[in-house]
Amino acid sequence: MIQSSPLTKPKPNQSPWLGLLNSLPSPLIVDMIAQCNYDFVIIDTEHVLLDENTLRECIQTCRHHRCMPLVRVAEVRPNFIGKVLDAGAMGIVLSRAETADQIHALAQAMKFPPLGKRGITGGTVTGYGQLALSDYIARANEEILLVPMIESQSGLTALPDMLATGQVSFVMEGALDLALNLGLGPSPLHPATFEALNNMHEICVQANVPFCPNPRTPSQQRHWQELGCTLFLCGEDRSHFSKTLRNNLQPFHTLQPAPQGA
Repeated sequence: MIQSSPLTKPKPNQSPWLGLLNSLPSPLIVDMIAQCNYDFVIIDTEHVLLDENTLRECIQTCRHHRCMPLVRVAEVRPNFIGKVLDAGAMGIVLSRAETADQIHALAQAMKFPPLGKRGITGGTVTGYGQLALSDYIARANEEILLVPMIESQSGLTALPDMLATGQVSFVMEGALDLALNLGLGPSPLHPATFEALNNMHEICVQANVPFCPNPRTPSQQRHWQELGCTLFLCGEDRSHFSKTLRNNLQPFHTLQPAPQGA
């Protein structure tokens, strides 16, 4: 059955909600992330070739550990979004969000009538009949998260209109793609990129919608914490794993060979 969604209204001074982007398409990886006590996982279908059965297993693994599964999509495809939510996803992250019309369309795909156009089914989301369909519909319409990811100047310009729809649960940043779009190259740490992220945060504050940064340095983490952010994306599993694997080799490369005859 659907869990409550504490991410919808983070409060000042509460413990931060920490998430990780899952780019390694494996339920075992998701199982590891969830058991390391991350609060939410964003399962990526934008850049990852992920078959639907594997996606379903990843979602269910998160829910088993009471870790919130969100799914990142590249476009608004109502049939796919409906199946993702039917499999138990508790939110949709829309990459490269750039218009309020996209937010309206996504909300229509995510919500049941009369608020949207999502079709109803039973199954895992109702505990196979343990939760009445009417109760699930009410809770899903209230609790499932709609999250735009802002990755362009057009998206940043349109962000006030997106938030004015009243449909956005929180906002995520995509600093790398944003930097590329701004003509800065792959430079998420460029001062102009960071200025754009601060503008994004200010727009969210004015609209009373939470902002979820992805700090890339300790100073950025301190900056966002001092501004009162309570949602954080803690990077990507692929990056963390590859860095750890490389670092694990370093002590062995520095070992001196044993003397001959020793």
